[in-house]
Amino acid sequence: MTRSDYIDSVLKTYGILTILSQKNGVTILRLRHKTLKRELVLHSIPEECIAYEALVPIRCDNLPEIYDVIGLEDGTVVLEEYVEGQTLADLLTEEKPSPKAVRTIMQGLCHALDVLHGLGFVHRDVKPENVIIKKDGTAVLIDFGITRKILPEGKDTRVMGTVGYAAPEQLGLAQSDVRTDLYALGVLYNVLLTGCHPSRRIASGRAGRIIRKCTSVNPDDRYASARKLSEIL
Repeated sequence: MTRSDYIDSVLKTYGILTILSQKNGVTILRLRHKTLKRELVLHSIPEECIAYEALVPIRCDNLPEIYDVIGLEDGTVVLEEYVEGQTLADLLTEEKPSPKAVRTIMQGLCHALDVLHGLGFVHRDVKPENVIIKKDGTAVLIDFGITRKILPEGKDTRVMGTVGYAAPEQLGLAQSDVRTDLYALGVLYNVLLTGCHPSRRIASGRAGRIIRKCTSVNPDDRYASARKLSEIL
């Protein structure tokens, strides 16, 4: 069975509400059950998705629930929880979050990354567009499309990530690991506090020192883990 065949079978009981994304051979759909009104997100991906497979048994407030991962002739279909809320990118266009909200967001993302890193994966695309803020303020990290297994040596063979948030090693200079995500998290922390990338203006005081450490060019100078960063915050 192909991905197209599988999606056709799903659409017998689900209707398409929105095409969330369609690029590089990947299609992401928001679906709603025609009678139960239950919503979910369907990812159609032209390759194997071991990160999504690893997340199936995981239950974490700061990560979406992965319902199923179906390997098919021409790739993979992932069925994922639809997280009701607003992307952090959209939220930042409307208002500056309070210090309490910033702390909640950062602690939530540290928790999500701690779980992901514990499974042996690095996200590689932490950015406002990949964070959903629920109505109760909970931050949920989404989109594991370029997440990869952490390898003990070597270097990234493809340039992946988002300009401004991607760590230097993602340019193919070295191997991505947990500290790669902490670089992006440091950039995000600065954006939450100042509205700017740290290259333009960095937060003052203790927060600025944390951000400088997170965004050090040398991974060895960053925090060693998301859990350690959470403790410092």
